Amino acid sequence: MKKMRVGAVIAVAGVAVAMTGCAGSSGSGASGDDTIVVDMWAGSADDTKALDAQIKIAQEQNPDLKIELRTAPWGDFFTKLTTNMASGNMACVTGMNSGMLSSYTDGFAELTDADLKTAGLADSDFAPGATEILKNKGTLYGLPFDVATMLVYYNADQLAAAGAATPATDWSFDDFEATAKAATRDGKSGFAVGMGDFQWQALPIAKAGLQPVTEDGTLQLTDDKFVDAATWYAGLVTDEKVALPVASASDTGWGENQYSSGNAAMAVDGTWNAVSYLNNETGFAAGMAPLPAENGESLSLILGSGFGISETCENKEDALKVLGSLLSADAQDYIASSGRSYPARAESQPLYFESIDEKYRDQVEEVFTAAFENVQGQYVSDNWAKVGTYIQPQLVSVYNGQETMENVLDSAQQQFGK
Repeated sequence: MKKMRVGAVIAVAGVAVAMTGCAGSSGSGASGDDTIVVDMWAGSADDTKALDAQIKIAQEQNPDLKIELRTAPWGDFFTKLTTNMASGNMACVTGMNSGMLSSYTDGFAELTDADLKTAGLADSDFAPGATEILKNKGTLYGLPFDVATMLVYYNADQLAAAGAATPATDWSFDDFEATAKAATRDGKSGFAVGMGDFQWQALPIAKAGLQPVTEDGTLQLTDDKFVDAATWYAGLVTDEKVALPVASASDTGWGENQYSSGNAAMAVDGTWNAVSYLNNETGFAAGMAPLPAENGESLSLILGSGFGISETCENKEDALKVLGSLLSADAQDYIASSGRSYPARAESQPLYFESIDEKYRDQVEEVFTAAFENVQGQYVSDNWAKVGTYIQPQLVSVYNGQETMENVLDSAQQQFGK
């Protein structure tokens, strides 16, 4: 998940060389005996200011420590993290994303209740489900600084022009289909299918009521409920004709782009893009709703990013103190009040809504509150990244009717389910 993907706080993209992890020879993640290095992926100059502000808070809370922030662009970050992990050279405090964790658990220390106490943190500090974000097979490897889930975004102008019903917070999949069909007219689609893992899987997971991986990391892409739900999803293109097929595997943001350009009435994307859609450059009135429910129930994933402590950190106590400060009320209040992302700390979340334009505030708060009511931490297999890399380009053939979703899922299960 890159910039504008799963609520990550991103910093400046130009500092590719900074991701050296632990400059010292001890493997402690410190460039000096009294320095705690924090590694995080990087994006824009504005995001740099946000990270610097949080590091400043941590420094003020730990005046006896020296804290050094090092960054790299998203792709470089994980490439270098792989190298640093293999060499035992990870930074003591390292950023991690929920969708990437399974590939890096060997590099992170398991966090115990005693560790949380040292950090000055507790489970109760975080929103319900938030501590699931950086767990793998039930083991806690990090704590989140933000939370996100998937929503259905809609073009209120297009729905009104078509006489289609506006999505409500308690809508069903039948309601979803009716709205998509009514809004498919005048050369516009009622819905735009996704290509990204979260974008295409969200509705099938909600409809099936289960994930394509079990809690213990077992791949279950061929579970009948998930196959049926995923086949229904592909059928929105091939059978219902309420969505267009994807032109190319390179169109990784197909659904989001179709929606934001005004070519589709609805699309699925994360809460992290809520404000940008409301203030879209195309100029249409945007709205949002939780994922629809099947038989009165809907399952959504809770996603996000945060920090963990490296397994090789020799100064774990001080690293935990820094981690605690980065997730303290002061740091989380800053994230929330800036409107950059939805904080993981429960007491800071109201400040996020206060940062939003008053004309959108009530809608965002209502939808976020409903969307996070039934969330589950993402379950992933050990080679989950490979599963996504395999399936994504196959979706083009599925959406074009040249291949079935069932065959693609079965093939992926056979290759990666061992």
